[in-house]
Amino acid sequence: MKKIIFLVAIFAMTSTTYAQFTDYNDLGILFSRDQRTGTARFNAMAGAFGALGSDISSTDINPAGAVVARKSKVAITFEGTGTDFDINYYGNTSNIKDERLNLSQAGAIFVFDGENNSNWNRFAITFNYKVKADFDNFYSGSGNSGLSLYDNNFNRTENPNNTFYRAFEQEFTKQTNGINSVFNLGFSAVHDNKLFVGASLKFHSLEYTERAVNIEDNDDLSGTPLVFDEINDRFVDGTGFSFNVGFIYKLNKFIRIGAAYESPTWYNEVLEESVEDFAAFDNTDSANPSLILEDRQARGPFSLRFRTPSKLTASGALIFGKQGVISLDYTYRDFSNFRYNDPDPALQDVNQFFSRDFRATHALNLGAEWRFDRVSLRGGYFYEKNPNLREGGGTNSDNYRGFTAGLGYNFGNTQIGLSYLRSLNDEFYTLYNVGDINIDNTTTRIAASITFSL
Repeated sequence: MKKIIFLVAIFAMTSTTYAQFTDYNDLGILFSRDQRTGTARFNAMAGAFGALGSDISSTDINPAGAVVARKSKVAITFEGTGTDFDINYYGNTSNIKDERLNLSQAGAIFVFDGENNSNWNRFAITFNYKVKADFDNFYSGSGNSGLSLYDNNFNRTENPNNTFYRAFEQEFTKQTNGINSVFNLGFSAVHDNKLFVGASLKFHSLEYTERAVNIEDNDDLSGTPLVFDEINDRFVDGTGFSFNVGFIYKLNKFIRIGAAYESPTWYNEVLEESVEDFAAFDNTDSANPSLILEDRQARGPFSLRFRTPSKLTASGALIFGKQGVISLDYTYRDFSNFRYNDPDPALQDVNQFFSRDFRATHALNLGAEWRFDRVSLRGGYFYEKNPNLREGGGTNSDNYRGFTAGLGYNFGNTQIGLSYLRSLNDEFYTLYNVGDINIDNTTTRIAASITFSL
């Protein structure tokens, strides 16, 4: 009976704490974000291609950009990512480095000339795969909040029962893996060599796994120690769909403007499973601690249906002939519009949190390129507000920002490119108090592309 009471107490407490395991609000944001990966040229100019076009990755922002290209082309990109985490937990700081390499983009634009007697000069069909978000990350930390989640050993028989509320240390680790990828199928056309219009269908694929481990070391005032281990695993897999429409207009030979709308992404069949393992140890003999309780809870698979927020992008570009370009994109997204389409009262509560604790975001992407014969030098800057007002929101340090640089070389029908990106932001996770895990996140991405003109 005491073991049953203990388990009820444990699961009641874990259900009311985040315990570092990603909650459904944070999952919604995670599955909505777009890291704007693409070709090396696209990356080196901070993804500011909404009014430029021509590059294969530009079609992910504005599908009208494909037909800006006058020749068919194929491109492939590999990207290496390194992340440096500085984890601060109640004054204790630790550092973790994480690295990975993947195929981040592969696609093609096929251009067709229009009829001689038509004002529709060219048409283009686009196929492009890209990694929208890479979830591979690992961090760990330790410290002492002075608080205890698990402060009773119901396996002991003394009356009254000891309360283990003096916290010695908490340790935590979190590892996530997977990708959110998207395949883009688009069509575009140009009228009178001035108005470029396009539309695309996007097919999203989502794979995500997560393991969060928490260890709590407590004792009573008599020095009797008790250790609690908690391991949470989550597995998510599913597909989604969205569409994108846009235009680019040449005001004159120097100035282009553009606008694009991307619909919400509808995920209608996302399967989620989770497993929680819990163990408690009497650590009186620290060399040989005795297991006094363990339990395993498996949940799912459950079918999730949700809708990410739509996106609106306005763009402008200055064209200096064949010498260079400067481009600016502004993107608006309202994350309070994220919705789980499920009658489950718990998920409806999550939707209320989105309406209350999350906000619209504004993002700026600025890019430039200058050409010296066959060599191109590129650079850019990007900035995006954090949508989360609950954990760290409004501190400005949690906004996503950084700079880009790169170069390219044109061999004629073959172009190669390299890009470098460095981003900064603070991340906040909750263990005992809201946002008590603060992670200073510095990410670098190096990409290499090769493009063939057909």
